[in-house]
Amino acid sequence: MPTSMPDIANHTTAQTEGKLDWVGMSNIEMPIMVVSEGEPERMVSAHIDAFVNLKEPKAKGIHMSRLYLLIDELSSNNVLNYNNLVTLLDGFISSHHDLSDNAKVQFTFDYHLRRKSLISGKLGWKAYPVTITGRLNKGVLTVELAVNIAYSSTCPCSAALARQLVQKAFKEQFSQQNDVDLDAIHDWLGTTDGIVATPHSQRSIAEVKVKLNNKVQDFPISKIVDLVEEALKTPVQAAVKREDEQEFARLNGQNLMFCEDAARRLQHAMNLAVDEFDDFWLKINHLESLHAHDAVSVTTKGVIGGYQP
Repeated sequence: MPTSMPDIANHTTAQTEGKLDWVGMSNIEMPIMVVSEGEPERMVSAHIDAFVNLKEPKAKGIHMSRLYLLIDELSSNNVLNYNNLVTLLDGFISSHHDLSDNAKVQFTFDYHLRRKSLISGKLGWKAYPVTITGRLNKGVLTVELAVNIAYSSTCPCSAALARQLVQKAFKEQFSQQNDVDLDAIHDWLGTTDGIVATPHSQRSIAEVKVKLNNKVQDFPISKIVDLVEEALKTPVQAAVKREDEQEFARLNGQNLMFCEDAARRLQHAMNLAVDEFDDFWLKINHLESLHAHDAVSVTTKGVIGGYQP
């Protein structure tokens, strides 16, 4: 008969006794089928962290292979939605019933959405970084969805300064003319002498985290993206024609915003959102083109015991 293989984790004690907050694996690479509300099931390439606590101070360690195999089962035979995330966490703890009562799993991936251009209707893919985190702590469940959304922000201050320079150039050009010709003004405004200055704008990132409740089945990834892009009005584009680029410039000019303005817009939109979000945390990052540093604003829903800035 084959010799039984030793199980050190089961049959030896810790060299030094003590409880551990988290033990597990990070950066597991697996394909995962994700279900986003309103979207077809989609395969993503995920990086996964999986942990349980070690509450038994004398135990040598946890059974990491059990965590891995449960994730592999999800990857191979199921989809990642709210209920299956809860089932996975239950499995982490039940497979370590004598060792653990706290479990955490995190999935990080890019979620691609087809987005339509502003005027021409051309479609292109945009990637949105997503992190889904679940935790089951002594029976208390927490599920968080985080999405990063890129947009453009144009500085109101630089826009005002640019307008002032355009006014000055106009006065210098036409103040000596008794009869100002409309066509001459029209042609002049189409030159670099006419628009002598432009405001500065920059690619910006809205980091959005929401706490989900059990009213959710499929993760509202596309809903959050739509909410943010509609509130801010200037999402970065995928496929564009010249008419789309012109409309993008118009939208930037009509939606001038400091990071404080963007944060308040999103705060208002999130407060009006449907009730599957119990709490939210927002971080607005304007990746400055004028400065070598970024302009940042952070806000939360303000729930007692909820997210902190």
